[in-house]
Amino acid sequence: MDRLQIAFFGATNSGKSTLVNALAGQEVSLVSELPGTTTDPVRKVIELPELGPCVLVDTAGYGDPGTLGAERERRSRAVIDSTDIAVLLRSDHPEDDRWLQMFQTAQIPVVELRSQAGKAPVQEVIPDLIRNLQAVRPDQKERLLTGGLVGKDDIVVLVMPQDSEAPKGRLILPQVQILRELLDLGCIPVCCQPDGLQRALDGLHSRPALTITDSQAFAKVNATLPPDWPLTSFSILLAGAKGDIKAFVDGAKAIDTLRPGDHVLIAEACTHVPDTEDIGRIKIPNLLRKRVNGDLQVTIAAGNDFPDDLTPYSLIIQCGGCVASERLLRSRIKKALLAGVPITNYGIALAALNGILNRVSIPE
Repeated sequence: MDRLQIAFFGATNSGKSTLVNALAGQEVSLVSELPGTTTDPVRKVIELPELGPCVLVDTAGYGDPGTLGAERERRSRAVIDSTDIAVLLRSDHPEDDRWLQMFQTAQIPVVELRSQAGKAPVQEVIPDLIRNLQAVRPDQKERLLTGGLVGKDDIVVLVMPQDSEAPKGRLILPQVQILRELLDLGCIPVCCQPDGLQRALDGLHSRPALTITDSQAFAKVNATLPPDWPLTSFSILLAGAKGDIKAFVDGAKAIDTLRPGDHVLIAEACTHVPDTEDIGRIKIPNLLRKRVNGDLQVTIAAGNDFPDDLTPYSLIIQCGGCVASERLLRSRIKKALLAGVPITNYGIALAALNGILNRVSIPE
């Protein structure tokens, strides 16, 4: 389950940081009487009663007349896409209503508070704040990552490359989540690397109900599996659980319409230091250039840096979203569709680029 993201918004010096610190029970954000002390969003992981695991986000205040005010506000607006509950501290600022309208347009539940600036003790508002957060919490429906593709006693093969992109000494989050889900479902998971797939299959007494691979190994795994054996990828399963799988499949059709010089946006939900085998920055752009037989303009947007204007792009390719919330992914899909720009994700794009999109299993 995604952590509930609770973001605090308000004008400069409205008491957001003080309130976040009081709720967290520690100094998460720097507090000062100087306006504009908070510049970038500050995040704190916390457990709250009846809300479970949450992330508190302290944003920069709006209405800052300083030279950096517009950039601070832009970064605060970017937080809206991943916000599950907005806490708005009202201070009779003329911008309060505009921000409330933004939350309502994004269909984000809002808890409104009067500014706590200069009031003490702020701890007195915490019990009511928690009760209000509990009251507006959006329903979180548990959805299986495997989407009904497997069941009890099914053999499921997991192909997990441990290359230079794999974290040292551990598995990436989608592999861990899906492996755990298979065990909970009573399945029999069999794990291997691409070079060991044939040996793993030879050791089975019956055909696997499903093979799940890292998307970048699609070509090798597809060549090894008999053509009628079900195949999918970790990224595709995440797209089905968190995003709009139909929009992603439809968006992949735009790959065949790309022409040299077109502008493609690669959208990453996390930030990382890329290496020479990076799937989003190296492998996918190279495959696209090979497909169009020419160069493309490729822009990388990492973390919350998703462009406000999407119209220059011929295609958006979103990462698998292993650390992104469902709200963030669906917000990006909605923005792309409203701008008339096709959007897909890593797994579905790689299936299309390898000519096997019609073959892969799509979760329900």
